[in-house]
Amino acid sequence: MLPVTIIAGFLGSGKTTLLNFLLSQARLKNSLVIINEFGEVAIDHLIISAPAENVRLLSNGCMCCQVTGELADTLSDVWQKRSAGELPPFDRILIETSGLADPVPVLRTLVTDENLSLLYAPDAVVAVVDAIHAVDQLARRDEARKQVALADILLVSKTDLPLANPLAKLEGAVKRINAGAEILPVTHGVIEPERLLDLLSPLRRDRDVAQWLERIPPATSEPDPTSHTHDIQTFSLCMEGPVSKTGLITWLSMLASFKGPQLLRMKGIVNVAGEPHLIHAVQTVIHEPVALDAWPGTDDRTRIVFIVQGVDRRAIERTVDVLGIADSFGNSRAIEPAAYARFCAAAQYFTHVPAESFCAIPGQEVRGRSGGVN
Repeated sequence: MLPVTIIAGFLGSGKTTLLNFLLSQARLKNSLVIINEFGEVAIDHLIISAPAENVRLLSNGCMCCQVTGELADTLSDVWQKRSAGELPPFDRILIETSGLADPVPVLRTLVTDENLSLLYAPDAVVAVVDAIHAVDQLARRDEARKQVALADILLVSKTDLPLANPLAKLEGAVKRINAGAEILPVTHGVIEPERLLDLLSPLRRDRDVAQWLERIPPATSEPDPTSHTHDIQTFSLCMEGPVSKTGLITWLSMLASFKGPQLLRMKGIVNVAGEPHLIHAVQTVIHEPVALDAWPGTDDRTRIVFIVQGVDRRAIERTVDVLGIADSFGNSRAIEPAAYARFCAAAQYFTHVPAESFCAIPGQEVRGRSGGVN
């Protein structure tokens, strides 16, 4: 599978400058670049220092639902041409999104498309933050806040210029939205490519999630109403003892279905029957849990970091009882009443609908239209 790095950032933040520097490095000389622009005349592709055959330009507009079909077609087309020898044998894709774009539809295309998900793997979301204007942008523009919230790595650009706000104020504003991401300063886009690449490798993956969890303490205070994060909260949950695989799959599925639009980002380590599993979600995009070779440290608790918008932390905390659903019902086709009651009690916190509205009375069979037990 070829790794895909998404470069996001608000208008004028320095994405193209970063991209040009990266393409000048030997490590990325075999990259294919996909650019999405916003405006009547597309010009970014004219100033990208990559061979013309290695650049693909999507139609003008945000990288959102209107063009994700075109993105999927482009990714399929370049794979076919690469396989046929009609394109250079690129080994990585860099996607530069529009300054007004939401990275989620790009991730959703890569993860949920039944064909592309076998060919490409999202490596990292890198967001470029303008040190001069970012504080104001984060206060005023939801697009800027979402780009920061969804980033694995945040690059602060233009730190060599006179700043409108102290750098500490910018870092504080960014951390209130996404305290788990690594924050790195860049000047003229110059950065070691290794800092941004191969987050999918076992070593980087394990180290990244460990650092992500360390940056956010378990106890997080209530959101500061003066912080201009617009109801975005970052917090972590810790749970003692193992959970079941069935419980984890059920919980992730329900979380994506009912809380997906409010779940900007989630990452963590879950103790599944004593073994560490990495989980990662971006809104409704749930990555398949990955079994780790070992715990990163001596702490074997379940630890999950959330970045949410418009949902109370306590509403998330109340859903975790679903994690305790048993993996097997044995030889019986009937659901054990106490376990079913526990599921219903927790499930109502996903939907805010009283349990009795969608769950049968514990002890009774639940029958579908065919008459079988569900």
